[in-house]
Order: sequence, then C-alpha cells, then structure tokens
Amino acid sequence: MEKFSRLTGVAAPYPVINIDTDMIIPKDYLKTIKRTGLGKGLFAEARYLEDGSENPDFVLNKPAYRNAEILVAGDNFGCGSSREHAPWALLDFGIRCVISTSFADIFYNNCFKNGILPIVVTHDELEALLDDAQRGANATLSVDLEAQEIRGPDGGVIHFDIDPFKKHCLLNGLDDIGLTLEKAVSIDKYEDRLARERSWA
Repeated sequence: MEKFSRLTGVAAPYPVINIDTDMIIPKDYLKTIKRTGLGKGLFAEARYLEDGSENPDFVLNKPAYRNAEILVAGDNFGCGSSREHAPWALLDFGIRCVISTSFADIFYNNCFKNGILPIVVTHDELEALLDDAQRGANATLSVDLEAQEIRGPDGGVIHFDIDPFKKHCLLNGLDDIGLTLEKAVSIDKYEDRLARERSWA
C-alpha cells in the first residue's frame, strides 16, 4: 500500500449528503476483483449521460477538477453496502483523501486499508473547505497527516483527529498484509519451532 504523509492537490466540492457505495461505484462494475480500472466507473450514474457521454455538469468532468486528489463531500459519505470496490474506485481515479462531517463505519475503515485518508471535520469547517474547493483551478488544499492539519489556499488551518494506529498504518503504508509481514521473523521462528517439536505432523 502506498504511504500517505502529505498531500497537496486540487479539492473537488461534492456537497451531497448520504452518498452511498452504490453511488460511488454502481453494481455493474463489481464483476472484477482487481483494484485497477475502476476509476472509470466512479460516480458513473451522475458522471455519464444515458448515451454514455460525460455529464458536463458533474464536478469531476469539469476541467478544473479532472485531476482532483481530494474530495470534499456531504454528511454520511460511504453509507450503504460494504463493497470495498468503493475505495478502490476512488483511488484508481486519483482521490487520496475524502473530507466529510461523517462516514459510514465500514467505508471509513476500508479507506485506511487502501491508502485513502478519510478526514472528519465539523459542519462549519466543511463549509469553509467547500468554499475553498469551489475556486476551480485555485481549489488547492494541503493535507499533512503527521501534523493532522488541513491548510487552505488562503493559509487557514484546520486540525483533525485520527486514531493513532490508523495514522501509523497510513504513514507507513501498512495494510493487513503489511502488518502481518512486520511479524515475519516471529512467524518464521514459530514455524521452525513447530517443525522441530512436531516433526511427526
């Protein structure tokens, strides 16, 4: 998993509440178990018109936000079913950080396991960040995970809280497999001892 320490990038405003995982990545895209290639399906129902062409009114189709790395979204982001394809689609598009006032628990935890930083802020802070994000090409935010700070284009700073263990995992690029591999020496010693003690097994 790619490490996350600092990110400075364009922030796209998407102030819609209760964005569920089916809105993030519709069920038609769930036929694959690969983590790549899902970016094209991100927000597909809102992003494309019935004829398959791009919806020019959708935020990620606008020139200023096509390369957005941060999404500033409405309350209760990632609710609905527990599909891990949702963070995969965000990451494949290029989104490394999602900011909202609240997240569904499963989606929130899946983000950390896939190298995405979900940040919880207050309603007033979200309004300020949405205002920053609506500046088009100048909608640049800086996120510092180590300092737990978001810096706006005018220099304003918002502090955010995060679980220390989740922070450690993101800073070091550790998913569940990576955490297991950190114990590789102990695992090898255990297996060697088991082989000696139970040679008959």
